[in-house]
Amino acid sequence: MEGLGRVFNYVAEASGVHIPLTNCSGVTFFCYEADGSQVVTLKESVDGSSEQNLAIIDKVYRAPGIGGTWTKVTQAAGATFDNTDNASDCIAIYVGADQLSDGFNCVELTTDEGSGLGVRAVLHDLAVARDPANLASSVV
Repeated sequence: MEGLGRVFNYVAEASGVHIPLTNCSGVTFFCYEADGSQVVTLKESVDGSSEQNLAIIDKVYRAPGIGGTWTKVTQAAGATFDNTDNASDCIAIYVGADQLSDGFNCVELTTDEGSGLGVRAVLHDLAVARDPANLASSVV
């Protein structure tokens, strides 16, 4: 069986999109900006409404966009991460479904890059394995 639908689902243009975590254990956001200078903000919502900052970003991995070694970066937990003035132009941020506030079911990551193409999302550890053609929508 394929990984898509069994292990993960994928959102190609994820900046500013509300992604429900009701049918998976979490999502990893991959953000890319060619000059490495990016600021991302994480929010949570209830089915895309009642948005609020989700101040849980305390660990980020970054690497060159062409591939290479991931480097762990830590910070005090916050809703934003600033990768300004860094040669690593790709960052990865994990959000677990169990990290959402009570009553909230969606996450949204936005970047100052301005295009949805700067953020990709991989939903993983799906609760129900499905044929890729039968996957439920991964955005609200």
